Amino acid sequence: MDEFTTPPPVERGDRVAVLAPASNAPESARHVYELGVERMRERFDLAPVGLETATADPGWLAENPDARAADVHEAFENPDYAAAIANIGGHDQIRVLEHLDRGLLADHPTRFFGWSDNTHLALTLWNRGVVSYYGGSTLLEYAMDGELFDYTVDYLERALFEDSLGELREPEVTTDETGDWDDPEGLETPRETERHPGFTWAGGDEFAAGRVWGGCLGSIRGRLLADRDLPDPAALDGAVLAIETSELLPHPSDVAGALQALGERGWLGRFDAVLVGRPAARSHDPLYQRDADWRAAFRERQRESIADTVARYNPEAPVVFDLPFGHTYPTAPIPIGGRVEIDPGTETVRFPA
Repeated sequence: MDEFTTPPPVERGDRVAVLAPASNAPESARHVYELGVERMRERFDLAPVGLETATADPGWLAENPDARAADVHEAFENPDYAAAIANIGGHDQIRVLEHLDRGLLADHPTRFFGWSDNTHLALTLWNRGVVSYYGGSTLLEYAMDGELFDYTVDYLERALFEDSLGELREPEVTTDETGDWDDPEGLETPRETERHPGFTWAGGDEFAAGRVWGGCLGSIRGRLLADRDLPDPAALDGAVLAIETSELLPHPSDVAGALQALGERGWLGRFDAVLVGRPAARSHDPLYQRDADWRAAFRERQRESIADTVARYNPEAPVVFDLPFGHTYPTAPIPIGGRVEIDPGTETVRFPA
């Protein structure tokens, strides 16, 4: 599928819709939302407008998927909004899909920013040939503890204001430390970082290029199980699969199992390359707080399980690991539906216009 529309870039001073098509932070964490919209104004010269769902109670959102869809429609159809920015991910956006007017979204392409469970909306837009951006959520990238990462600011500005991200360079540092939203003063303390290890390459060694399809692997798995809004398999020929795992820390064998299902379905062999976001190895759940050695081993086992599974179904496809998208920080909002070029010879990943 090569007929895609990249929504027009945002301009400084433009109004942007802020909404919660997935879930929200509780009222006790309203200070996180306020910091996010404040930084939209002060760091990016945007004019954020909170829609009905932007500050809605998470329980209410769970019971009103139609209201979440209505805010998506408002964000796209209203010409006053140059972009739509999701607050955070969640776990049940698949329930919103039945309420979406896909023709409306295709007729009013708008830059949408959201990741994790927002994979569902991104892939629904993909089916209609509309590019969206996997990253740039209100409560995380914009409201990051301490100062914003310069890396995140750079790539957010590219995704907002330019036609392409250009080359995806390696960050200097990385973190998967979870934020403490219970204490407003905690937002003043930067998260603990470690040196980013650089991108890891596996699989084939030939240049590859195509349009990005994917997102959070857990959401993709749910979409397949529900048989909901799936693409024409032929449309995936020559595309590039992008996947990342959430802070739920799926076991490496579960990750391999999800990819195996894609392989047995006949999809995994259609992609020309695979991009893998650096996995989170820490969780909000204190039961899953492990030391640095465990986290390093967890990531290595995930890399191995993915590389082995891709090699079984698509041995010629280059695979790039530890990319800065998903549930670790800093991040770059990669374009779902946008074109990407992967060159194992120079070990570069580039998103052209």
